[in-house]
Amino acid sequence: MRFDSPQWLLLVPVLIALAFWYPRLKLWEPWRALVALCLVVALAQLSWQQRSGGLDLWVLVDRSASAEEGIAQRIDEWEAILKNSKGNADRIQFIDYAEEAMLRGDQETMQYTGGKETTNTALAIRDALGRAQTDRSNRLLVLTDGYSTVPMDQLGRLLRQKDVALDYRLTVPESSEDYQVADLRLPTRVRLGEPFLVEVVITGNEDGEIPYQLSRNGQELIAKEAEIVDGETRLRFTDRIDEPGGHQYQMAIAPETDALAGNNQRQRWIEVASGPRLLVITSYPDDPVADSLKRQGFLVEVITDPRSLGIGNLSGARGVIFNNIPAHLIPADFLEALKFFVRGQGGGVMMVGGEHSFGAGGYFQSPLDDIMPVSMELRMEHRKLSVAMAIVMDRSGSMGATVAGSMPSGFTPTKMDLANSGAAGAIELLGPQDAITVFAVDSEPHTIVPLTQIGPNPAPLTDMVRKIAPGGGGIFVYNGLQAGWKELQKSEAGTRHMILFSDAQDSEQPGGYKKLVEEMVKEGVTVSVIGLGHPADIDADFLRDIADRGNGRIFFNDNAGDLPTIFAQETVAIARSAFIDEPVGMKPTASWLQLAARPFAWPPEVDGYNLSYLRPEASSAANTTDEYNAPLIAFWQRGAGRAAAVSFPLGGKHSALIRAWPQYGDFVQTMGRWVIGNELPPGIGIRTKLRGTQLDVELLHDDSWTPKLATRPPRLQTAFGNREEGSEQVWQRMAPGHYQATLPMRPQEVIRGVVQVGEFTLPFGPYMAGSEVEWSRPREALEELKAVSRLSGGGDRLELSEIWDAPRPPSYVDLSFWFLLAALLFLLLDVLWTRLGLGFGPLDRWAAPRGSRRPDQPATA
Repeated sequence: MRFDSPQWLLLVPVLIALAFWYPRLKLWEPWRALVALCLVVALAQLSWQQRSGGLDLWVLVDRSASAEEGIAQRIDEWEAILKNSKGNADRIQFIDYAEEAMLRGDQETMQYTGGKETTNTALAIRDALGRAQTDRSNRLLVLTDGYSTVPMDQLGRLLRQKDVALDYRLTVPESSEDYQVADLRLPTRVRLGEPFLVEVVITGNEDGEIPYQLSRNGQELIAKEAEIVDGETRLRFTDRIDEPGGHQYQMAIAPETDALAGNNQRQRWIEVASGPRLLVITSYPDDPVADSLKRQGFLVEVITDPRSLGIGNLSGARGVIFNNIPAHLIPADFLEALKFFVRGQGGGVMMVGGEHSFGAGGYFQSPLDDIMPVSMELRMEHRKLSVAMAIVMDRSGSMGATVAGSMPSGFTPTKMDLANSGAAGAIELLGPQDAITVFAVDSEPHTIVPLTQIGPNPAPLTDMVRKIAPGGGGIFVYNGLQAGWKELQKSEAGTRHMILFSDAQDSEQPGGYKKLVEEMVKEGVTVSVIGLGHPADIDADFLRDIADRGNGRIFFNDNAGDLPTIFAQETVAIARSAFIDEPVGMKPTASWLQLAARPFAWPPEVDGYNLSYLRPEASSAANTTDEYNAPLIAFWQRGAGRAAAVSFPLGGKHSALIRAWPQYGDFVQTMGRWVIGNELPPGIGIRTKLRGTQLDVELLHDDSWTPKLATRPPRLQTAFGNREEGSEQVWQRMAPGHYQATLPMRPQEVIRGVVQVGEFTLPFGPYMAGSEVEWSRPREALEELKAVSRLSGGGDRLELSEIWDAPRPPSYVDLSFWFLLAALLFLLLDVLWTRLGLGFGPLDRWAAPRGSRRPDQPATA
């Protein structure tokens, strides 16, 4: 018998004293005394010891990424030993854990589905203790590499208190030879051109020379050998960056022998800050817009190779200008990241017209579409030419693979389902006067839809396309191209185009494709390719060559869920490409004064424009004078940011008239300043610090900002990766003028954020917590596991079968509930005794002289 909370027994002398000095409380009455005594015993948690012959063994299996290989090699053997050596009264339970803890249950083959980038051994231990039955003896065994990423504070004391011993068995022997990049340190933010220090710590349990490579943004900076002396070496490098934005450093080592390869590299992001910066993404080598902005004193970063764009380019930028660059050349991740850049971080976006811009550039239904103040579809009444389109689709065996997510009807889609959906959507975007033919190809083409005019009801055609099923083998590309060309030859439409959809890893039979595509091009046919996969896949060059020779576009995407959008973009770019290459009159509106302080002397005409339509909440600063009255300059506010559309070209062959305009430079400057937005007033700023998987954000301000923040507190929003959906974080006020927030991060996850102060924004990021948090092997983590095990009465179990022979601590039954029940019973008896007017004889007479009236004593006047 024992008391788990004996401190409550100190209430006994207190209650005795109260009963003696304050008899009116009647604590001397038996029923009340028993109530008080039962409550004290319940609070003290009286437990009754009972013996049990059986032992409940809780096996905690480390499923994290760093322990996965070692566990996989031994887990079957270890589990067999434990099961075969246990007694009849013994029981065994398995809990798989890493980032989460999951009870395996009866299905022994159940796979661990939680995150594997952290090791939370403390969570698994607490989960097992919460499930353990107190009327049986319990013991814990953790199978792990020994390196938890979460501290195990107070667990030793908790295990000892509950009489549960913790044993462990390491998956990798401590003596195994291992090297790791233990640390990579650099500032999170520096100024443009400012020198800074890069520090690297490499550790190993054997001395020697280790090759290493330090790179920045994928480009090698240093490649040498580091000498490990006494288990460690420290390297220091200085660097400076003359390009603003986010930059990624990586340190990698390549030892000849190594126990764990996962801890051989580390990555860190650094943000190079500068003044308000404009990012100009252009198809012109000497972009006139960028040159004009530079002459006006803007800090401009010109991108002529859009394939190099990434989230880091948005760091420190206040605006992005797309100048006649097609959407398919820009990485999808970058376009997706623009949503949070504009709506959350308060950035600006402007699109400039041209033959490769707006709908003609494939931006319809792209991530940029709903940011723009104009819609990019071409209404049916404005169609001038009919289109004949052939869609040649890969139906090889690889198209039968399922894709995460679900279709509207709820079933899990295959790659074929999503490709079918994209092709059906393309048909729906065509007009009644257009024609379509569709082929499904494996080793030969199968006619799904012969060349057919779509007419007023495309549903029968889309129904046939949605029923395409995957076949076998690979796709014979030449046969598919040839079949589509034969059908297109039957059409006299003004625009004839072919879309080839194929797996970038399984496209067979090039055959005489060069001659075939050349023949199609001579007849005015264009060919675009949608490749499912990566640009580096084995057949990617083959598919890219078809698109190049066919004067079309090439799309590579390994996410089948994006196929419907890609099909839609390509269809609109061909069928509804509304770039009008004839001069048109310009008519300004009063809304221009929302952008500039004074009116301009506008040119009478522009060289051409992209036909689009003003969205309901947007404003137009100038329209065309033709039948469409289309917006030439449109703008609106989007969340914290802003977006503008200049529908006429500002460069290239369709810009002679506008570039001869005397106020061309003033116009470009005005639009640039509006896109950048308001300058941040002095007296406020942010400071960030990355610590492992934790980002600290501090907001600092002087007294001039105190009244403003008192009426409108600052907001902190974050978004992960390129996603727009973010979450609002909670500030902690540390001192006057000092706010702080701590943001937890997952390894390998990129975070971006913004502090919104009234109408102003202070963006930060991207930052990334490297996967090395899981792969690092700090000695302190292993020593902590050993210390917790020793304190609980456990140890290293080299022979697993002997765990059943270990001393079994007695189990206890908590009697608190029964004492609480007894207290309630005695309380009811006390009420009944009082109602009946019963007394307690001598006890009543003892209390009377001390000021209490006995129940049978009459009251005096």
